[in-house]
Amino acid sequence: MKRTIATIGFLLLTFCFASAGVAAQKSADPPKVRMETSLGTIVIALDSQKAPKTVDNFLSYVRDGFYNGTIFHRVIQGFMVQGGGFTETMQQKTTKPAIQNEADNGLKNLRGTVAMARTSDPHSATAQFFINTVDNGFLDFTAKTVQSWGYCVFGRVVEGMDLVDAIEKEPTTFRGGAGDVPVRMAIINKATAN
Repeated sequence: MKRTIATIGFLLLTFCFASAGVAAQKSADPPKVRMETSLGTIVIALDSQKAPKTVDNFLSYVRDGFYNGTIFHRVIQGFMVQGGGFTETMQQKTTKPAIQNEADNGLKNLRGTVAMARTSDPHSATAQFFINTVDNGFLDFTAKTVQSWGYCVFGRVVEGMDLVDAIEKEPTTFRGGAGDVPVRMAIINKATAN
């Protein structure tokens, strides 16, 4: 009887450790955002370790439904595709306050990475983001100066890079006071976080 109780105790202890290991592995998985677009689905894995404020900001927009109905409004072949700020009618959406630039996090603007778009002010990023379609080392952080802050990478495309490449190849036009707008729009119908 004692041996049976000891065996059961051992099995329960083993199960608890195994369960804890699975839970730890799940919590270590990066947060992901799924963007269901009019042309297909893009999944982005976020790096909350190296860009915590940027990831929190991005996820807050996702959870608020901000990106639903926005488009990839700026597309430049051999460079990137940008989205997250304009509707199909090229109306700019109202955003939350700008965030601190975390481009000094060691992440590089490599093909498939996702970074925050901004103005010439290094700390002006709000909701707009872009996906690098090539390695864009000139966008990386080099110094804490206005000219050298760079653009903060906070994630990477893990599914749907072929779709990003297709968007990049779309012919562009001038629309709503802006250039580089794809003729055939890629609309983000719904963005959700895991």
